[in-house]
Amino acid sequence: MSEPRNHLGDETSPYLLQHRDNPVHWWPWGEAALAEAKATNRPILLSIGYSACHWCHVMAHESFENEAVAAQMNRDYVNIKVDREERPDLDAIYQKALSLMGEHGGWPLTMFLSPDGRPFWGGTYFPPKPAYGRPSFTDVLTQLARIWRDDTNDIAAQGAALVDAMAKDEREQLTDGLSIKLIGELSAGLLEYMDTEAGGLKGAPKFPMPFLYDLLWRVSQKNGNAALRAAVLKTLQAICLGGIYDHVGGGFARYSTDAQWLAPHFEKMLYDNAQLVDLLTLLWRDTGSELFATRVAETVEWLDREMMTKDKAFASALDADSEGVEGKFYVWTEAEIDHLLGADAPAFKAAYDVTPGGNWDGHAILSLSRTGFRVEDEEHFAHCRDVLLQGRELRTRPGCDDKVLTDWNGLMIAALARAGAAFKKPDWVQRAERAFAAVIENATWHDDQGRARLGHAWRAGRLQRTAMLDDYANMANAALALFETTADPNYLARARGWVDLATALYWDEDAGGYFFTASDAETLILRTKTANDAASPSGNGAMVQALARLFYITGARDDRTRAGATVAALSVEALRGFPHACTLLSGFLLLEEAVQVVIVGHADSNETKALLAAAHSAAEPGLIVTVIEDGAGLPAGHPAQGKAKVNGRVTAYVCRGPVCEAPVTNAADLTAALV
Repeated sequence: MSEPRNHLGDETSPYLLQHRDNPVHWWPWGEAALAEAKATNRPILLSIGYSACHWCHVMAHESFENEAVAAQMNRDYVNIKVDREERPDLDAIYQKALSLMGEHGGWPLTMFLSPDGRPFWGGTYFPPKPAYGRPSFTDVLTQLARIWRDDTNDIAAQGAALVDAMAKDEREQLTDGLSIKLIGELSAGLLEYMDTEAGGLKGAPKFPMPFLYDLLWRVSQKNGNAALRAAVLKTLQAICLGGIYDHVGGGFARYSTDAQWLAPHFEKMLYDNAQLVDLLTLLWRDTGSELFATRVAETVEWLDREMMTKDKAFASALDADSEGVEGKFYVWTEAEIDHLLGADAPAFKAAYDVTPGGNWDGHAILSLSRTGFRVEDEEHFAHCRDVLLQGRELRTRPGCDDKVLTDWNGLMIAALARAGAAFKKPDWVQRAERAFAAVIENATWHDDQGRARLGHAWRAGRLQRTAMLDDYANMANAALALFETTADPNYLARARGWVDLATALYWDEDAGGYFFTASDAETLILRTKTANDAASPSGNGAMVQALARLFYITGARDDRTRAGATVAALSVEALRGFPHACTLLSGFLLLEEAVQVVIVGHADSNETKALLAAAHSAAEPGLIVTVIEDGAGLPAGHPAQGKAKVNGRVTAYVCRGPVCEAPVTNAADLTAALV
């Protein structure tokens, strides 16, 4: 039995370090903590959260910093604190357990476990006194400690039954298989749940859910469903205009607490912004919307200014709170606006919904929802926002979680590469390349077989080697985005290596699809496998997309076979979980209906670059772009195999299915061919 103390002081996670001075005797997850629980025969209180989580901070202030509450926790429990961003494998297991208990998941996640890690009860946030229909945290602690003492056998049986239910292997597959028609019908059926006034799904809170609107957009582009198209545009316009967007500093908050996209919890997460940059770029390629283009550019500026780490990768998150107050850094009073903007204040206030009483808790959250976005106002208002940004920099900043997560960086690298190509911003592509190089340098380690493997998180010179499927899938897609953007074959080789390694370590040989954790990872009570998107895209969905791209680029039939097997293994879950498995469904659409652009020419020539720019700006959502020196560089069976330059000029071929259209040699003709 160890000495009673808080054990978090040697951790690198900013979230765990936030709790190192708590009077709670916290342990990080590991063998020592589990051994302590077994040696003392005490249940485990597992608390999972993340550094930017507002309600995590609330529960910490109310309970974990309270000496009396801490004494009760220390007496009756072994207390383990987990950063869900560092250990998404643990979070996935215990969120699933909570859902099987009939409770909604979220953070902070509060679970009670037997010393062997089996859950027997749980919840999320618990208040210090009964409120919100929830019991007080101290009442929960008291009752569960009593149950542990008096009903140990019942708890053991309940825990075993719950783990059995979690591990239940659903091998059911669709009788007729997944189809494009079925996905179209599911997507159209979602229209009745859409908020036609404010955008998004009906009700509150409202989450951006980029993976959902990406799928709906792709479906509408393929089948011409105008209502779906309108719903997606309405939603993204509302997100870009509302208070969920930081109009002064750029970047999107996690979600809106209300139905009008006005009042967010103010944390900014890298994965949300990566997905929104990618989606807005996709929509801009079709619409040319100045609003979408502006938001992408401003978010990239925010990324460069506030999220870049010293090694040129991207930090994880910015906190919702500063000085212990949610949103204090981001909101305004009318007097502050008047003081900073002077004569410009009246017009700015009228546009951005700044009133004497405020629109949120006596303060103003800047929003254009009432007035809209006017290109003719932008130059003047951009100056006003710059003045406010300089004024805001004098405030106490929210904390930055500067650990680097491989999977989230993969999302942003891919988004920056595609946005840079579409908007003709080579410096954005270079940012993506620098971040990619930083991941290679800092997150790669070699196992005892000499394999170059990815780690999941690094900070302060320490790498967490436990990687998840998402790390390999998202970095493979990042490599492929850079390959399609730059035509550098080294990126294709990286993607190939990571996908092959993921298949060796994560593939389910019995049922198909990929497990979340590697075959040689720490043994937990469950090895999860899912198609469902959470806050970020599912690893299986991202792997299907990577495999589909590799198949079209290299012609490797094994890639297509494995992508199809992944879809088949998880399609029932995907349909049951709709709309929370859209990444997998989007991957299926790409696998079935990709449009290939093959450019025959030298990658560094101006003619090739002009055709590349035209391809990457095209509205077609299922585009896969390859640059080759000549047609012999394509795999056997490729529809453009053997195609050559026309009259010695760099030439592009657009191929749909097994058929290539007539060759084109200038950007305007390629743009027309991709309409």
